[in-house]
Order: sequence, then C-alpha cells, then structure tokens
Amino acid sequence: MKPILIIARKEFIEIARDGRARAAAGIVLALLLVALGFGWKQQRETARQQAQAQRGARAVWLNQPEKDPHLAAHFGTYAFKPAMPTSYFDPGVDAYLGAAVLLEAHRQNVPKYAPVQDRTGVARFGELTAALALQSLVPLVIILLAFAAFGAEREQGTLRQLLSLGVRPRDLALGKALGVAGALALLLVPAAIIGVIALAFSNPNQNNLNQSGPPSLPGLPRLSLMLFGYLLYFICFVALSLFVSARARSSRLALAALLGFWVWNSLLAPRVVTDLARRWRPAPSPVQFAENVAKDMRDLSWLNELKARTLRQYNVARIEDLPVNWNGRLQQASEEHSSAVYEKHYRALWDAYERQQRVQQWAAFGAPLLAARSYSMSLAGTDFAHYRDFAVAAERYRQTLIKALNDHLARYGDTPSQVSIVDAELGQRYRADRGLWEQIPDFSYTPPGAGWALARQRVSLSLLCGWALAGAALTLLAARRMKVE
Repeated sequence: MKPILIIARKEFIEIARDGRARAAAGIVLALLLVALGFGWKQQRETARQQAQAQRGARAVWLNQPEKDPHLAAHFGTYAFKPAMPTSYFDPGVDAYLGAAVLLEAHRQNVPKYAPVQDRTGVARFGELTAALALQSLVPLVIILLAFAAFGAEREQGTLRQLLSLGVRPRDLALGKALGVAGALALLLVPAAIIGVIALAFSNPNQNNLNQSGPPSLPGLPRLSLMLFGYLLYFICFVALSLFVSARARSSRLALAALLGFWVWNSLLAPRVVTDLARRWRPAPSPVQFAENVAKDMRDLSWLNELKARTLRQYNVARIEDLPVNWNGRLQQASEEHSSAVYEKHYRALWDAYERQQRVQQWAAFGAPLLAARSYSMSLAGTDFAHYRDFAVAAERYRQTLIKALNDHLARYGDTPSQVSIVDAELGQRYRADRGLWEQIPDFSYTPPGAGWALARQRVSLSLLCGWALAGAALTLLAARRMKVE
C-alpha cells in the first residue's frame, strides 16, 4: 500500500504544479459554482410562482358565481407541477415541458406553458447548468489531468526507473489513479458542499408550499444517489484516460485520442442517438394524435346503451319521466367516454416517448454521457417519467372533480318534469353555490420518491457500473503490458 500512496502523492504534486491544469480546474469550478447559484435562484423563484399560481387558481374556483354544476366543470381550474428540490442541480426537460394543466370537462389537456416559450432565441440555444458542467466540462478536465500520466513518464525516462525498482505495474496504475482522483476532489468536493447547502435552502416545505419553516433536506436521498452516479461517470473517464495514456506511443497521441472520444461523447452522440431513437421508435405527430382522438369521439354507441340502461333502472318509458336529472347522468357518461378515449391515446403516445428514452439509455454502451444524463435527470425529478406521473395525477384529479359536479347535478338538479318551458327559455335552471365548490378539495401532488426514480434507471446505472469496471480492468491490463522503449 505504501508504494501506491507514494506514487499518488507524486502524481498529485505534479498536477498541482501544472499551471494549465490549475487554470482549467479553476475555470470549471467557477462555472460549476455559478451554475449552482443561478440554478438555486431559479428553483426558488419557480417554486414561489407555482405556489402563488396554485393559490390563485383555488381562489378563482371558490369565488365563481352560482351556476349549473356542469357549467362549473367547463369553467374548470388549473393544476401546477411543483418544482423539485433538486431541479436546481439538473433542470432536465422541465424547461421544455409544461408546468400547468387546465382541468375541464370532456377534455384531457397536457401541461402547457413551458418556460422556454418565454425565453429569447439565444437563451433557448443552451444554458449552463451544474449537470452540464459535470457531464461535459469535468470529463474534459480529467482528460487534461491524466492524458500524460504514463506518457510523460515514458518520455522523461522515469518509467524505466520505476519498473526497475520493482514497482508493480498494478501499483503504478492505482497510485496514478488516486493522484488524479485527489486533484479532482479539490474541484468537486467544494461544489458538492455548496450543492448540499443549496438543497437545504432550495424549498424547505416541498409538500406544502403554503408553509414556512427552517431549512430541511427533502431531496437529500435523490441528491446522494445522483452524486453516486456522477462518481461512477468520473471513474469511467479517469480509467479511460489512464488506459489510453498507457497504450499510446506518446502523450500527444493520447491527448488527441481522448479529445476525440470527448467530442463524440459530449457533442455528437446525444444528437445522433436522439435522431435515431425518433426514427426507430416513432411517435404519432400532433395531427395524427388529434385525428385518432376525433375518430374515437365520433363513436356514440355508448349513448344508446346509457338511455336503455337508465330507463330500465327506473322502469320508465321516456326520458321525461325519469325521477332524476338526466343531464347530470348524460354529462358524466359522456365524461367517462371521453376520458377513456384520451387515456387510450395519451398512453400510446407516452409509451412511444418512453421507448425512445430506452433507446437512448441502451445507446450508453457507446457513450457513457447518455447513461449519466438519463440517470441525473431521473434522480433530479426532471425527466419525462416525472412529467408523465404529474400529468396522470392531474388527470385523476380532473376525473374526480368532474364526477363530483356531475353527480351533484344528477342528484339535486331539476328533473325533466320540473323544468317548464318558460324556465328553460329564461335559463332558470338549478344552480350550485360556493358550498359545492368548497366540498371539492384543492389539487395536491406529491412527487414519487428516490426509489421510484432509481428503479427506472436500472439500465443507466448498470451501464455506468459496466463502464467503470471495464475501464478499471483495461487500465490494469494496459499497465501490465506496458512496454518501455
């Protein structure tokens, strides 16, 4: 163990003395801290705005005037997706997907009003986030720190001396890996500490945004698992850099090869794989989706079945003879039909998107960034799976809301025999008041836990572990077969 520590100390000192390495690490650290600061500020502001909007929507719902309950169903209300505590670290696709959904009768809407719509073209081109810095910039720093680990020893003639002194190639590789890791820790540990502090002050009461209290760490399990994934990702690059350095004939060739891989991994692979996933697992276009929904909506076989069933239930021959409000029953049946149609087509659409996501996950065999990106967004709660979970929860609430209004109309509304021709012409029908609006609870959404997110990232986590283990094994093998010329 002592030779390994001596080698690690030597490697660390050489890296620390390299002005270029210090400059690169300092720039990346500064960018990372700036990204964390801006992300934290944005998360706080987003959480405040969403909480305020949710309270405003509830106030509008409660203060609506007396009206037919089904008209209130068409009036509707809004549900807002809460900002995840860890979204400051990795905003994922939150900026490109909607954060508010209109809940109304006979129609399932998807969350709209994506934040990116309010940004300028330059802002939409890209923004610096902590996740982007860790996924693209830190690997570049690792390459700059480690590309000459073995090449410099060979070119300076010290590699022959080390091996002649009986230093085992395995100890040499492990010592250099520890030296690079120690230098990298000077960059990452301060950022991790700042990240935990930012989490404590990001959103103290995520489940109840109307309360205030001391800082807490509701997202600590997610953040801890996320950092573990990044640790595996960095091990991949440390091992890969040492492997190439051991196999390349010179430091320049090692640097060129590693930079080429970095360009593929960070710049080309995400775009190429995204396009391929759309081709291999196509999803219905908005026009096709609307046409499919409209086609199923035109099927009115349910209406005749409803009439026959209701007449048999009350043993009457005409709708006008029913002792209950027919309109309430009709509207609820129509609601159930439309909900089933929308659920069918949205499930098919979202399943297609998730198949595209799985293609990108498995593509991490050739680019570890794809696994790290998918894993990071999932643990941050800002991927498509969390968006879908919120949309499904909002739809369940919408169905409960509309059913409560329609059931109330069917139970307390005027029966056909009670509505005169004059009343119908004057619009004097049954009206509900604030008492009914207050009976319907406000929308409340609790995001799934870290275990739920982790279970959906088994492929990405397995591939990250595979990259790390394969890189370590190749590095040890290359060190054993290293030749001294």
